[in-house]
Amino acid sequence: MAHPRAMDSHATTALTPAHASGDPQQRLTRFAWGVLGYTLFVVLFGAVVRITGSGAGCGQHWPSCNGELLHVPQTLHTVIELTHRVTSGLLLIASITLLYGAFRVHPRGHSARAAAVMAFAMTVVEALIGAVLVLLRLVVNDASFGRILALPLHLVSVSLLTAALTWCAYFSMIGMSKLRPLPSTARTLLLLAGIGILLVSATGAVTALGDTVYPVKASGLSARLQEDQGASAHLLQRMRGIHPFLAIAVAAFVAYTALLIPGYCTNPHVKRASLALVVCVFLQVCAGALNVWLSAPGPMQVLHLLLANFTWISLILLAAAARLQDSPSPA
Repeated sequence: MAHPRAMDSHATTALTPAHASGDPQQRLTRFAWGVLGYTLFVVLFGAVVRITGSGAGCGQHWPSCNGELLHVPQTLHTVIELTHRVTSGLLLIASITLLYGAFRVHPRGHSARAAAVMAFAMTVVEALIGAVLVLLRLVVNDASFGRILALPLHLVSVSLLTAALTWCAYFSMIGMSKLRPLPSTARTLLLLAGIGILLVSATGAVTALGDTVYPVKASGLSARLQEDQGASAHLLQRMRGIHPFLAIAVAAFVAYTALLIPGYCTNPHVKRASLALVVCVFLQVCAGALNVWLSAPGPMQVLHLLLANFTWISLILLAAAARLQDSPSPA
């Protein structure tokens, strides 16, 4: 009679975290999470570029800075913009490395492979959007319709990038665990929650631009409404009031979705991911309210953006955990 441990060896292999099955998978998993963390840093640094008005620090030149590939910065704005370009360039290299690693370590059809391809593609898209912003001078205090359109696209592409990196890191960690199709109701709820977060992110990008180009001067809610909705108010000012109400509605729905999903999945990791998402939503709403109350100071804008990314990543992790057929224990 075979030993019970031998009988269960196949199931254990299928559900063992990737890092336990070999060093290459362990390194890839750690690298994927590292790339995700580094991407968040680049995204937040991009917000610093906008807040400090450093978008034109390298002039109307891309990828060179003020017409030079090896430029020595003369101003603080140039230092900030050039640093952002360097960090973005390193992100492109990291995404190429991740793509190579995913194809080298994982077999054909593995979720980590597809996610790495998506991450690389969105990194390229991000670079192109950055180039367009610079070459068309859609930076600093520009409030043209082109910039109003470009920034939401920028935020959505960043969200798709972080989603792909999260998916790649998660399934690299899980390894060869079998996936199952989500119940249609759960899939619909997660899809609507994702669309809602992307919509809030898009309007948040426009709101952040309005806070930068047209800082709030009035104090008090009624005075702010009069300032933003007055006859001489710019479109960016008029749109500033849309984001908070939309964000509250979407936050309520996302939290509702997070509480419902564990009912469709028995995996214990779903419950933890659900709790993490609810906490992120709560903190994000609090940060948003504080941001409005303080008239959107720079540090609060960065914190608000960071929590928005945490909320989005938590939703992606919830969707990933819900796809697991059994109950693996990722490290």
